[in-house]
Amino acid sequence: MKILGIETSCDETACAVVEDGVKVISNVVSSSSTLHSKTGGIIPEVASREQLKYMIPVLEEALILGEKAKKRISEKENKKNSPFSFSPFHSFASSIDAVAVTIGPGLIGSLLIGIETAKTISLLTNKPIIPVNHIFAHVYANWLDNKKVPKFPVVALIVSGGHTELFLIKSHTDWKWIGGTLDDAAGEAFDKTARLLGLGYPGGPEIAKMASSHAEFISASALSQTLKRVQGDIILPRPMIDTKDFNFSFSGLKTAVIREIGKTKQLNNDTISQFSYEIQEAITDVLVEKTIAAAKKYNVKSILLGGGVAANKRLSEKFKLSIARGELEISLHIPPASLCTDNAAVIASYAYFHHNPKPWQEIQTDPNLSVEVADF
Repeated sequence: MKILGIETSCDETACAVVEDGVKVISNVVSSSSTLHSKTGGIIPEVASREQLKYMIPVLEEALILGEKAKKRISEKENKKNSPFSFSPFHSFASSIDAVAVTIGPGLIGSLLIGIETAKTISLLTNKPIIPVNHIFAHVYANWLDNKKVPKFPVVALIVSGGHTELFLIKSHTDWKWIGGTLDDAAGEAFDKTARLLGLGYPGGPEIAKMASSHAEFISASALSQTLKRVQGDIILPRPMIDTKDFNFSFSGLKTAVIREIGKTKQLNNDTISQFSYEIQEAITDVLVEKTIAAAKKYNVKSILLGGGVAANKRLSEKFKLSIARGELEISLHIPPASLCTDNAAVIASYAYFHHNPKPWQEIQTDPNLSVEVADF
């Protein structure tokens, strides 16, 4: 089964074609993050205008790439060339079995662009349309082009600019939300603290870059061997790290950074690097501690990461060290960076494993779509 996925929840315009939920035939993403970096954050109206601008070109490219792949397979099977049209809708009805689209959560203006596009395609081609919660879909980055298939039960950590959520997943249709952020998400904490330090947007990669250059307290080789924070002049809290639940809170971290900046005589490259290092350590410490605790409590076989922050190298390094040090028989699954950020391949993959089509007339935008209740 080939599914066309469409994702426009925020500042990425994305379309993809995925076969049987695991094979990526095409995956095209256009991001307006460069525009938002000038304002230090996303302006919803700008994001939706960019979605409208790039929706059709991205859709065409995804379908053309899909048709090219289909042509190569056909040529291999038939051992001969055949005429091929580069029209994006050439043989569309015969090559695509369904359309999947993000309905939420996200920015309403951006969501509408993708949803109306999907509804139009569904109407014109008479193909079923599958609504998708894109936070759930991030989990399925771990099934795409992956030779090491996750084994159930799993604990999944979805960590992004707007969400920090933990799920216990016993099967594709048996999900339980076990914890999440009470205020700021981890990615939001990266963005806000980066802005306080005068760094660019998005904040996660900027802080990671500055943190890696900080070698005053610990060498790079030693850092790769330790999970422990090295004591320095800048000490930040690890919010809720010792609570017995699986909730998170990162708003207080921003306040702590403001307080510590006030104590600093001046911000220069050295102090910014120190702050970046400690911010990254604080956020990743909490994420790893809570997730590992959940994995132990529920005796899972796999830990899955998803969302933009999952691309953070220090986070993955700490997970690997924690599993190894604890001698845990748990497999760790971290998608490539291209599948961590918002993309349509995960939308199509989720739709394959949760094939629940709706009439196009019933597809509605839900910017505040809940992640705590999985209606499968």
